[in-house]
Amino acid sequence: MNRISRVALILFACFVSVAWAQQPAGKCINNWSEFHRTNMERSNPCEKVLGVNNVGNLSLKWSYATGDVVDSSPAVANGVVYVGSLDHNVYALNASTGALLWSYTTGGPVGISSPAVANGVVYVGSIDRKVYALNAKTGADLWSYNTHTPVSSSPTVANGVVYIGSIALRGSTGALMWRHRNRYLVASSPAVANGVVYVGAYGSEYALNAKGGAKLWSYATNLQVVSPAVANGAVYAGSDDNVYALNASTGALLWSYATGGLIESSPAVANGVVYVGSLDNNVYALNASTGALLWSYATGGGVISSPAVANGVVYFGSYDNNVYALNASTGALLWSYTTGDSVLSSPAVSNGVVYIGSADGNVYAFGLK
Repeated sequence: MNRISRVALILFACFVSVAWAQQPAGKCINNWSEFHRTNMERSNPCEKVLGVNNVGNLSLKWSYATGDVVDSSPAVANGVVYVGSLDHNVYALNASTGALLWSYTTGGPVGISSPAVANGVVYVGSIDRKVYALNAKTGADLWSYNTHTPVSSSPTVANGVVYIGSIALRGSTGALMWRHRNRYLVASSPAVANGVVYVGAYGSEYALNAKGGAKLWSYATNLQVVSPAVANGAVYAGSDDNVYALNASTGALLWSYATGGLIESSPAVANGVVYVGSLDNNVYALNASTGALLWSYATGGGVISSPAVANGVVYFGSYDNNVYALNASTGALLWSYTTGDSVLSSPAVSNGVVYIGSADGNVYAFGLK
């Protein structure tokens, strides 16, 4: 599939993805089980192996070839990597070796919907208009739900409920609990915090009651709102060429920052800094409180890949075929790797390994020797 076809498919599916799962208080679990990990910030405070001083020594640990483009972002849980491909399959791979454990064929491409793993179940969406629940160990089909629209949102699991797009499903059965209706397909992946679901649609960012789906507030923008991150009482999201920070309780605008291109990258938040990519070829680091520019880094192509932050390092992919690792404080380049095609997939960082997909059809794992 050529680049134009891939972009057309992604735009048709309306783009962008996010997810969140709860973790026990006081226990640091070094998994990356959903798109936004456990804190909805795309940061991993549990990662202690890779850091600024040794990330330059990363090398290819393994790669696994699927049958088509991998724009889906990997989830990592309990020694297994779960990822989707445009070849219609969801894959479970051994996190240490890349060996195939199982695959499951859906009725359509698994585009940017990224798997979420919770309670022994893998949840993922497909362009075939279905949300699937699969046994995490065997890949057996547990249930599916027909959304009647292509699914590009990534699921978020909280308190036994699967939030995907603007619907909530019971995790054990797939039964519809509620649906928030608007005029447009919701491609954003929800973030769930303090009983509130935050999700973007064309022209608006929404805050919905997690139990019943009632609208608490909305904030109007010009274009599609990407998957939000939530941290320290603020919601961070992109729309058009702007990064927005909104009050999580009221939806009031705290600040906005204009980049030089469309934003289809979901923000990552760590240590008071917001990291986000733009189609102007740059990754930006912004002060989370004020929106002031701290630094930017120019790649050779647009950045749709959503950054991941772990132990002082920012990881992301670019349309220029490269995966990058930057110093989170300064933006200095620490490491890069050239894949065979553009990298729209977003990285997951877990237990000293960086996992990411590429449009060349491969899933990559990078670690220290």
